[in-house]
Amino acid sequence: MSTAVMEKTSALPFSATTPIHVARVGLRARDAGQLADYYRALLGFDEMRRSGGTIVLGAGGRELLEIEGAASLKPDDPRSAGLFHTAFLLPTRADLARWTRHAMENRIPTDGASDHLVSEAIYLTDPEGNGIEIYADRPQEAWSFSEGKVQMATQPLDFRSLLGELRDGDAGWQGAPAGSVVGHVHLRVGDIGAAESWWNEAVGLDTMVHYGDAAVFLASGGYHHHIGANVWQSRRAGPRAADTTGLAFVELADRNAARSTELVDPWGTAVRIAPAG
Repeated sequence: MSTAVMEKTSALPFSATTPIHVARVGLRARDAGQLADYYRALLGFDEMRRSGGTIVLGAGGRELLEIEGAASLKPDDPRSAGLFHTAFLLPTRADLARWTRHAMENRIPTDGASDHLVSEAIYLTDPEGNGIEIYADRPQEAWSFSEGKVQMATQPLDFRSLLGELRDGDAGWQGAPAGSVVGHVHLRVGDIGAAESWWNEAVGLDTMVHYGDAAVFLASGGYHHHIGANVWQSRRAGPRAADTTGLAFVELADRNAARSTELVDPWGTAVRIAPAG
């Protein structure tokens, strides 16, 4: 199914309104059913469709995650090129606060939490080793730029402030609300310069900011980033093996695309481009 799926009427976050934006992410898993159950429990995703060993999950009628299962797959190597994390963007800060309280009450294991100035984020790892970010953006007018580059940082998340969004009588977490999207995808690559050039030239994303010589963030339409790429664990990695778990594809929606195409980055990552609905 293309990215032009039927959706419930809802306001989409800024990240999903730009000329090019992330539509879906595909994962390969040794046990697709178990992994789908994890994401349903974690974020309250709906099962959109199922075909053979492939399960598609989403929220608000919008497909977000496709999981393809094959028991013969080898485990992903975190030092190779591949997925660093899939970042699920909730529509509001209050939604992130609701999920955070839900995670605390249900003792959901997390890996960390950060204030990135442009956003607030909580990090996890799924049962097959795929990184996850659950986040909410700060309003665009609160973002700062210097010499055309967005200002981002990694600071401790203020949980007291975040949970202060909730008022007495709040209904609490009811699952990912309509308007939830894949806000960005962060990749492990072998070379930052090569990654930046490829996303600039092959896809048309703009460079938004560098983190030294180890990470670059790219986007369309002035968003802080739709794609991140880093070499924190994978510097000089070559093309990744196709018979491993982890990232299967990144699907982008492009307002200017006349037809669906598929590109492959220097590390073998499939990047699908589909006309935006």
